[in-house]
Amino acid sequence: MRVTVLGCQHRGMGPTVLIVDDHAGFRAQARQLLERAGYQVVGEAEDGASSVAAAGQLRPDVVLLDVQLPDLIGFDVARRILEGDDPPAIILVSSREASDYGGRVDRSGARGFISKTELSAGALAALLQEAP
Repeated sequence: MRVTVLGCQHRGMGPTVLIVDDHAGFRAQARQLLERAGYQVVGEAEDGASSVAAAGQLRPDVVLLDVQLPDLIGFDVARRILEGDDPPAIILVSSREASDYGGRVDRSGARGFISKTELSAGALAALLQEAP
């Protein structure tokens, strides 16, 4: 279990994000994409247990959460994070399509889902602007 804290939250900057994925390459790509768009990536986690702890510690505005993690499935992680006080918006990501998961995406409490191949700052912003 490992969490990487990338910086402290600074008011006046873009929304803060915690990236959760077991692939370091995807985390690096997502971080670069989001930071270029003005998001502030405050941490990374590589599994479900550490992501729940990191979300509580870092209090990000958004958690970009992979569905397929080595220890817990992302749907369960989302529910655990959303049980906290003032929970972040959760955006699920996967290399699979949302339709592969049936209604589990809708029942997870996440704000939405983005396929990893379609991840962009615009897609993330569109989901964050929708009413929770």
